[in-house]
Amino acid sequence: MRYSGLTQRIAGEGAAAWQIHNRALQLREQGVDILLLSVGDPDFDTPQPIVLAAIDSLLAGDTHYSEVRGNRRLRDSIARRHQRQSGQAVDADHVIVMPGAQCAVYSVAQCLLDPGDEVIVAEPMYVTYEGVFGAIGAKVVPVAVRPENGFRVDPGDVAALITPRTRAMLLNSPNNPSGASLSLKIWQALAALCIRHDVWLISDEVYSDLLYEGDHISPASLPSMAERTATINSLSKSHAMSGWRVGWVIGPKPLADHLEHLSLCMLFGIPEFVQRAAQRALQEELPEVALMREEYRQRRDLVCASLHGCAGLRPIRPDGGMFVMVDVRETGLSAQRFAERLLDGYGVSVLAGEAFGPSAAGHIRIGLVVDRRKLADACQRIASCASELLEARRA
Repeated sequence: MRYSGLTQRIAGEGAAAWQIHNRALQLREQGVDILLLSVGDPDFDTPQPIVLAAIDSLLAGDTHYSEVRGNRRLRDSIARRHQRQSGQAVDADHVIVMPGAQCAVYSVAQCLLDPGDEVIVAEPMYVTYEGVFGAIGAKVVPVAVRPENGFRVDPGDVAALITPRTRAMLLNSPNNPSGASLSLKIWQALAALCIRHDVWLISDEVYSDLLYEGDHISPASLPSMAERTATINSLSKSHAMSGWRVGWVIGPKPLADHLEHLSLCMLFGIPEFVQRAAQRALQEELPEVALMREEYRQRRDLVCASLHGCAGLRPIRPDGGMFVMVDVRETGLSAQRFAERLLDGYGVSVLAGEAFGPSAAGHIRIGLVVDRRKLADACQRIASCASELLEARRA
């Protein structure tokens, strides 16, 4: 039977990147001791007040259709939070609630881009971006970054890629996989390019609450950027709510209207009890959230300290997020082959940097998603793997 061309455009390396993770899951099911560091799923429980809010909502009968755009009170809470953190003046009419940031990126892309449009994306990039834009038939134009520069975007490199077909930029700060964040100076230069060339900016800020160095800048708050920026965020990482599937888009009101029409076609809103839980998450200062953030910071420091100076390895200290990139090129293997060797020989599952783009070639991504004791064990195994490879090269 015949399938549409869409099925080919949404496949590719981004989808294939998860093969090693899936293999690690199979090994774990077979009873093999596997330290699973290949997916960015928080290992913490969702804070209890959030869970109880959902239970109370269910018991109250909130099991019917919800507002397609999102519960007004939740959108008010999102708008207040964003304004407090960024200084950008927004209200509930600028917000639409989506089932996670992934769906938000897809929906924004559908409403901003046409087939043949070009979108500049900094790479290394999150593995699903390629499929998101491929679904539309838009062309991803990757802007390479340099590990030596901490994986940070150079606005001059972006400027060199802009053509008459450029319709948007997508930037993720702090970045997945690198954890690099962009400074105010860089954002100002990128904003100037967007304004000069009449380009949309899609700002993926899902790791904004997990920033450990510097201040998070939301580019929509810069002069003349609010009308051309779609800001995407969620509670998946900051509140350990990855399975709840709740995220949002903040943008100009016409974009929110278009997103509502698209949501009518494919979603018809997200469950009311999930929205009530999200509202509780945003309205209360939950101590568990601060503790999770501090734990991630300590895990980052542990990995960087444990692998610093290890033969064949060079960890790159991230500004934020829940991953650490490690340069393994001195071992003589590609990152993919190193990751396979690490899984088969040492029981540690990581993703190869090549899955995120050529800029991350020769690097592995370590997820900070197990406790510090297990993470220290994983670092010892990674160091042993690198040491064995170096000894084999010298033999």
